[in-house]
Amino acid sequence: MLEFQSASLSYGATVALDSIDLTIRSGEQVCLIGPSGAGKSSLLGLCNGRVPATSGKVVLNDQNLGELKGKALKEVRSGIAWVPQDLGLIPNLRVSQNVACGLAARKGFWGLMRSLLLMGKAEKERVSGLLKRVGIEEKIFSRVDHLSGGQRQRVAIARALYQEPQMILADEPVSAVDPERAKSLVELLTTIAREEKMTLVMSLHDVDLAQRYFDRVIGMRAGRVVLDGSPDDAGVKELYRLDQ
Repeated sequence: MLEFQSASLSYGATVALDSIDLTIRSGEQVCLIGPSGAGKSSLLGLCNGRVPATSGKVVLNDQNLGELKGKALKEVRSGIAWVPQDLGLIPNLRVSQNVACGLAARKGFWGLMRSLLLMGKAEKERVSGLLKRVGIEEKIFSRVDHLSGGQRQRVAIARALYQEPQMILADEPVSAVDPERAKSLVELLTTIAREEKMTLVMSLHDVDLAQRYFDRVIGMRAGRVVLDGSPDDAGVKELYRLDQ
């Protein structure tokens, strides 16, 4: 379980998050929505301790992330996969190598280098199985910079799954693809999260996708949570109309 207890985040005089109180249950799929600058990315940064709260607490499974350092924080973060908006792939490496990077936090630099250069049979089979699951098994030996935008996003999802996480955080993972591909990718990620009973927290700009694929939507504005509940709530679309 992930709990935000009056958690705030500031960068100098700029308040990114203001007194957030939220509970996200284990295995829950949650969508963050809101206009640009609402605080969605900042909230995701607090979820895995990548960014420490300025005040208040972020508690994951009874551990205060703000109090964890070094090995303890690394261990917690190894169970949380991160899919950034730019996907964070390495363009000149093959798909299989990018997927293997999912264990970077656990293996360390030299351990990861050994895996990339001398991938064992079991690792190859696991990578192949994950790529098959996301629908691009035939691209296993392709360089990432030779793939389409949608294919790169599927590589990022496979890399996240290779980590065997308890939680996946995805920051606008479909912002660079057309609506049809965005729909298939969100459907894929939410389906896998439900099947594996993983917690999924995803930020999106597309309200229709949020309403179609998530049971819980958290709306943000100016660093605050302004709605939390059913995707059918009339306030979901109103959140964006206020900016028009």
